[in-house]
Amino acid sequence: MQFVRIFAGLLLGAVSLTPALAQTDNRSDTGVAGHFDIHLRGVLVAPEASVKGEAGGTKLPITSSSITNSYVPEIDATYYITDHIGVEAIAATTQHSPHVTLGGTTHADLGSVWLLPPTVTLKYSFDPTGWIRPYIGAGVNYTLFYSPRSGALPDMRYGNSWGTALQAGVDIPVADPYFFNLDVKQVFLNDSVKAEGGLVRAHAIINPLLFGVGFGVRL
Repeated sequence: MQFVRIFAGLLLGAVSLTPALAQTDNRSDTGVAGHFDIHLRGVLVAPEASVKGEAGGTKLPITSSSITNSYVPEIDATYYITDHIGVEAIAATTQHSPHVTLGGTTHADLGSVWLLPPTVTLKYSFDPTGWIRPYIGAGVNYTLFYSPRSGALPDMRYGNSWGTALQAGVDIPVADPYFFNLDVKQVFLNDSVKAEGGLVRAHAIINPLLFGVGFGVRL
């Protein structure tokens, strides 16, 4: 739902700017098929957190859970197959610290872990040569968890996992071939976690929301 609200805001903003910019529209009619868009963004990664677990076969009384946000640089490239359809590959890595509360009173710091979530999306650009260039996309994600640091539980281990992603954004040209970019992604991600040699097992729903702001260039 949060992703939908942000997506709607981006599209409404694009629509509101269109009349003012249309007077100076000098778009190219040559098309963009075969071109690359390269983005460099600063990204806020805000995961959700829902954790269920057991220890020795007994359900853990987890009453709340959370995962810290992260701010990272991100670089990606979009290759246009046609004038409106492109394939985007995204690269970034983030560090997060999960926490849980047991029985409503006991707070447990579960250390930290690094995530490398390469994501590929298929994007549709509504007006790829216009002054306002909104787009949407969907794709797949494979998240690698590495360099875990144990906290309240020793020997924390995270399983790599597949996920899906939704995307919405807008490019606003500032000086050919450069443009300003706003981008939102919602990644749907589940993960399995083990600790204490497998005695403690947990299932986590993470579903990070990624909000990016940056610049790009068309090559």
